[in-house]
Amino acid sequence: MNLVLKIFLSMSFSGALLILALLWGKRFFKNKASRQWQYYIWLVVILRLLLPFGPETSFMGKTCQAVEQTITQAAPSFEMQNPFHTRENILNPTVSLTPESGNSSSPAEESATAHPFQDILSLLFHQTWLIWLVVALGMLIRKITIYQSFIRYINVGLIPVSDIRILDKLSIIADQECIKKPVELCINPLVSSPLLIGFFHPCIVLPGMDISEKDFQYIALHELTHYKRRDIFYKWLVQVAVCLHWFNPLVHLMSREITNACELACDEAVLAKIGYNNAQNYGKTLLDAMAAVGKYQENPGVATLSENKQLLKERLDAIMNFKKKSKLTRLLMSALTLCMIFIAAFIGVYPVAAASGQILEDPQALKINEKTTLPVQEEINTLYETYSTQAKQFYEKGSLPLFASIFPKLDETTQKTWLEQFYVDSDIPFFSVAVNGLSTSSSLFTYFAEKAYVDDERAFFSILTDCMEEAELERWLDRALEDENWAFQSMLFDKLKGENEYYNELEKKHENAQKAEYQAIGVTMDGKNYYYHEQLVNIFLDIRINNSYYTLNMNPAGTVNIKVIRDADDKITGVAYMTEAEVTELLKDMNDPDDKEM
Repeated sequence: MNLVLKIFLSMSFSGALLILALLWGKRFFKNKASRQWQYYIWLVVILRLLLPFGPETSFMGKTCQAVEQTITQAAPSFEMQNPFHTRENILNPTVSLTPESGNSSSPAEESATAHPFQDILSLLFHQTWLIWLVVALGMLIRKITIYQSFIRYINVGLIPVSDIRILDKLSIIADQECIKKPVELCINPLVSSPLLIGFFHPCIVLPGMDISEKDFQYIALHELTHYKRRDIFYKWLVQVAVCLHWFNPLVHLMSREITNACELACDEAVLAKIGYNNAQNYGKTLLDAMAAVGKYQENPGVATLSENKQLLKERLDAIMNFKKKSKLTRLLMSALTLCMIFIAAFIGVYPVAAASGQILEDPQALKINEKTTLPVQEEINTLYETYSTQAKQFYEKGSLPLFASIFPKLDETTQKTWLEQFYVDSDIPFFSVAVNGLSTSSSLFTYFAEKAYVDDERAFFSILTDCMEEAELERWLDRALEDENWAFQSMLFDKLKGENEYYNELEKKHENAQKAEYQAIGVTMDGKNYYYHEQLVNIFLDIRINNSYYTLNMNPAGTVNIKVIRDADDKITGVAYMTEAEVTELLKDMNDPDDKEM
């Protein structure tokens, strides 16, 4: 499973524990703690859901490590009973003598076709993070699109308020709240209640202006309190958390709790400014706002005076029972906040170190020096022995996936021993997965590349080139050009072409040089058609020295069959007509009846 998804799953689980803790504690501090504290305490949960950081040692870290160790220990026994691959099912691919052999299926592809169902399940499991990411992005884009549509709809019907008296009152209230940025005031009869829109250019939108001066003061103060506290940013932060943790139902429940807490906290802040004696009038303003007949429902990304009618009773109860909290209560809430922060840190997230196996998981990651204690060294040696034993078991069972998972954890000496065994046995599938498990800085790449080049083992060399950087491929190509090794030249050209215009141009020069050689002996080329003394060739055959490379072209419309003659130095000395026996033998040995050029 992808590391990013593991981290987010641990963050989601950690956040879920905090959500449950707050929901459980709500029954105790609901009427004791201030509404603003009940609103802002959710920020601890939001940060836990969004920030992938935590102490190295945490509850979540130890839990994840314990689960992974259990899975790792259970995997070998499960594989013994249900191996994905057996030795009988692994077919060593034959290696063509032509440079086109690079087009044949790779060992990994051939082994994968043996059990497509398991491989598909494995692929889906390892790519689950893509499903999570696509859904998260889709939800976020949808929310942003809906919000933009809502804002466009509101802006189309906006009517700016031009009454100087009303605007002056709004300006006075804004100055009292220490809001320096200008706040617009507009009317849109389609909104169901007063609301605040705009991240950077705030605008209060009213359903109409048929309201009393006192009601306007309360409405303006309520919406300006939303703006001063940056509630719109807070709401969008919650929406981001919901999108990232869309699979967690507790996060959706948290979103509703925060929405409700936002309005209750804003009511409390307003009452703290206007005084308890005005609570009844403020409640009446709230009831009048809910009675407005608007057609367009508010978007979660805006701040309103009346979020929904279901919350109305709770808000009115809170307004009528409002009283300033004592110093002792505020002190207790501060202590509870610190406790929540401590709990969030204690729970933690999935440790990155666990993914890379740095804690007694991968002994190569442990720094061994002269200060390493004997017990630690013995433990490392024990781990190496355990991994070597498991590698042997997986190889004997023919399990490519499990062998691939254990091979990177072996020490380099053991890795070299395995690779040499695969090389001698011509075990291409296991050689392939082992090479892919080597460290990028391993000297074994150079060792086996040199060995395969000298031994003319193109299949093994091709596997190694898949892990080479472009500079390394260029170095080997220069060597193959110097040695006039046509087979390796073709292989390396195939790796580099399309990525570098220089090599495309070099390949064209090579083709032109070959055309010139053929033309010197009376053979001309027109596309894929060959002509000998102006006669269209039926079969054209050019076999290089040691059968390392050959060109074969067949054209049923041709009338003559010819072959190129080369000396011991691979130089063209002439051309000859093919006998009927040679043609018959050639057609008999061909596996592919289609016309082809190699």
